[in-house]
Amino acid sequence: MKKFGLVILTVVSACGVCGAQQDPASTLYMFNIANYNPGSAGASGMFSATASSRQQWVGFDGAPFTTSFNFNVPFNLFGARNGAGLTIMSDIIGFDNNISISGDYAYIMSIGTGSLGIGINMGMINTNIKPSWSIPDGSDFTPAQQDPLIPNNSENFVAFDAGFGIYFENDKYYAGFSVSHINQPKIKYSETTPYISRHYYATAGYTVLLPNPSFELLPSVWGLFNNGVAQFSATTLLEYNRKVWGGLSYRSGDALAGIIGLELYNGIKICYAYDFPLSEIRTTTSGSHEIIVNYCFDFSLGKSSMKYKSIRFL
Repeated sequence: MKKFGLVILTVVSACGVCGAQQDPASTLYMFNIANYNPGSAGASGMFSATASSRQQWVGFDGAPFTTSFNFNVPFNLFGARNGAGLTIMSDIIGFDNNISISGDYAYIMSIGTGSLGIGINMGMINTNIKPSWSIPDGSDFTPAQQDPLIPNNSENFVAFDAGFGIYFENDKYYAGFSVSHINQPKIKYSETTPYISRHYYATAGYTVLLPNPSFELLPSVWGLFNNGVAQFSATTLLEYNRKVWGGLSYRSGDALAGIIGLELYNGIKICYAYDFPLSEIRTTTSGSHEIIVNYCFDFSLGKSSMKYKSIRFL
């Protein structure tokens, strides 16, 4: 049954014949906004480096495994605030292996008590497929060799990729909108030319002050729109003394997750999420794991700034 599931999973994700390929999921979206919104580059006012890893559907053959690293830094140019960054991501699902590298730039302007970043990213995405098809005995499935839309040999292709984003934040709330793969990169395999469709992201979060000043409530929402398919997440975190936090996240029709995190010495932050699947795939997996490590520091001090109140990793 797992092998059959892998066949279905790989056909949908690796071929992407109608542009159905989708960016990797993330439960800890609020801690890694730079991964999908270039408008957030430099928004924290400090150098920020973030590494993340997500192992999805543990125990399921060919399940997605995603790792990423990004850093961004603010700078001034001709009296204007700017941000720049670099994002590297590896996404493996079935026998499809994608690696993307992109540079981010954001122009940051002051609006009221907050700042608005308008950003772009440009880079490349390398797709690598090494198919190994297996047809269940006694089935009447069409062999892959007879379907021109299914790859049969190893394929590798590099394509230009670009995105756009806007991001606003102040001490109380943040909101952002972005589009990835805005140019819909075409992957020119030997027999087909699928493309990576545009992904539209929207996110927002708010800080709720509680009667006890040591505690803060951090609700947030996130949405992804791709080829007429919409997915939403809602998260609520309770933070203690701006050093320790935990809470729950729900992703529509997919999973319920628990989140914990803490800030260590000198601005190093660690956050972990465990997803319990709610869909039918829960019969073949023990769940998903995601972890993020972030280090953020002020150039002038060489350490994390005490004035920075947000726990979000930018």
